Amino acid sequence: MYAGKTIKILVGFERGVAYDLYARLVAGHVGRHIPGGPRLVVENSPEPGSRTAERLYRDLAPDGTELAVLVPSLYLQQLTGEARGRFDVARLAWIGSPTKSHYLLYMRADAPYKTMADIRSASAPAVCGSGAEASTGLYLPRLLEQTLGARFKIVTGFKRGPDVDLAVERGELQCRALTIDGFFSHEPYPTWLKTGFVRVLVQTGARRDARLPDVPTLGELMDEFKTPNDGRRLAKVVLASSEFGRPLAGPPGMPPEAAQILRGAYRAAMKDPALVAAAKERGLELNPAEGEELEALAREVVSQPRDTVEQVKKLFESL
Repeated sequence: MYAGKTIKILVGFERGVAYDLYARLVAGHVGRHIPGGPRLVVENSPEPGSRTAERLYRDLAPDGTELAVLVPSLYLQQLTGEARGRFDVARLAWIGSPTKSHYLLYMRADAPYKTMADIRSASAPAVCGSGAEASTGLYLPRLLEQTLGARFKIVTGFKRGPDVDLAVERGELQCRALTIDGFFSHEPYPTWLKTGFVRVLVQTGARRDARLPDVPTLGELMDEFKTPNDGRRLAKVVLASSEFGRPLAGPPGMPPEAAQILRGAYRAAMKDPALVAAAKERGLELNPAEGEELEALAREVVSQPRDTVEQVKKLFESL
């Protein structure tokens, strides 16, 4: 089926960012586990995450030779109605994800906010930056407002994550939210952390990441600030995106045989000593999710009760 074929992986980000690094890691090793030994190539096309999803949903060949790496929060646009008619995450052919990546919020160390409690009690909101879409940089600060009573001013319109970081470096912004794996996978973050230029105020995993042992989790802070149950339910739905990680998916209508082959190859590649060694060398954490797991998660997150959907809509109305 794949002998002599080329499999294209569309990545809606520039080269060198975490999504691209993980895609190239996978592309360099998964082909050995696909019968016929096809060549895998990564195609970078920086664009909004919803545009990549639309292209996957409508334009890419459904024969198993064209795949895409997706942002994990697409289902939130579907829940709010923003993606109506453009894509349906429950119909995609989910292949796998190399990592389940939780989130963090970093803050310039010279900002007057040393903890989330400082942001709660401050007279002026902390100023964070983000792109225009409903990305982590937008919805995580808003979620922290809803669950912890913090206050943020979000400056939007940045085309790329590195543009936000440059604005932080120039002193135009104080903070940004992104994935923990992204934070540790490439510069400038490791150097910023080492030199004390930034501090991390919160992380969203159920347990503290080993790389951030002194940073409280959102769950710990919700306990401290006595967040009510509706806020906790909202956090659970919104943060389900971390379970998707940096997923690879195919278009709707992919033949079951192709999906089965690709899922099996992805599963095998994640255990391949060569891939594991390459990930370690590049500083990329591996905590993989299988295609079947992602498929079930996609169906679950878009099947929320009406009151939860209304909570999500209310959160995004402020974005």
